[in-house]
Amino acid sequence: MDRLLSMEVFVSAVELGSFSAAAETFKITPAMVSKHITALERRLGATLLARTTRRQNLTEIGKNYYDNCKKILGQIRDAEAGAESMGSKPKGHLRVNASLWFGSLTLTPLVCDYLSQYPEVNIELSLTDRYIDLVEEGFDVAIRIGELKDSTLIARKLSMFEVAVCASPDYLKKAGTPKTPDDLIQHQCLGFTNWHNQGGWQLIQKQLGAKFEQVPRFQSDNGQALLTAAVKGIGIIMMPKELMRKDIESGRLVELMHDHLPPARPIYAVYPSERQLAPKLTSFVDFLLSNLHL
Repeated sequence: MDRLLSMEVFVSAVELGSFSAAAETFKITPAMVSKHITALERRLGATLLARTTRRQNLTEIGKNYYDNCKKILGQIRDAEAGAESMGSKPKGHLRVNASLWFGSLTLTPLVCDYLSQYPEVNIELSLTDRYIDLVEEGFDVAIRIGELKDSTLIARKLSMFEVAVCASPDYLKKAGTPKTPDDLIQHQCLGFTNWHNQGGWQLIQKQLGAKFEQVPRFQSDNGQALLTAAVKGIGIIMMPKELMRKDIESGRLVELMHDHLPPARPIYAVYPSERQLAPKLTSFVDFLLSNLHL
């Protein structure tokens, strides 16, 4: 068997948690995944995965082998990127990460347009509100909103994201309409847990001082969950305006406190420095820079 392919299958089985998930990724059968891993174990003379009918666990040797496989496969990707950079035509596989909301509503249409223009590039788009490590998780580029922490990653500013504060008509009828940040003390403000110290209500809290210590009645790390809660009248939401535009235009949400909104937040494309010369990456980032208009 191809040893490199077997290593890739093994890493996929570990990260996805099952042979069936790895099989789906590589378009092979779970039995073939088992054969790849068994071939590695025979070559090494050691068990990599302790398997039962319900679960699988890395052995100590398996954990060490997995870490080394990740490094080797990463070096191969970097070597391929370097070789690709010698050519002028974008081609190959590009792994992209973005937040769930931005990725599904704003980025996906642009990805489709890019694929139409560059037929030799394949894109794997991962959408999650979890903060991911590009290098550890093998992504080529991530789209991030807000000020960035100090990083060794290359960052290119793509656009600005305007935020809005909104509530449903039912909520405003029941609780009244806040006019200033001070009024928020008497209202339910929905909390986005992934904000941490980067923004959100904390930007408005600076105007209120320490007296604004409200614990959100509803908070989540998922923007769609917060949007549903806002439309259902649970509380007031602060989110990028683009992501609430349809609900604002339909009247399901009403914009509030225009004169007290936090400044727009920057949108960045971030990527490891060793991949910055790959045409598939540079063409993708340049395409977003030219076509992302918010």
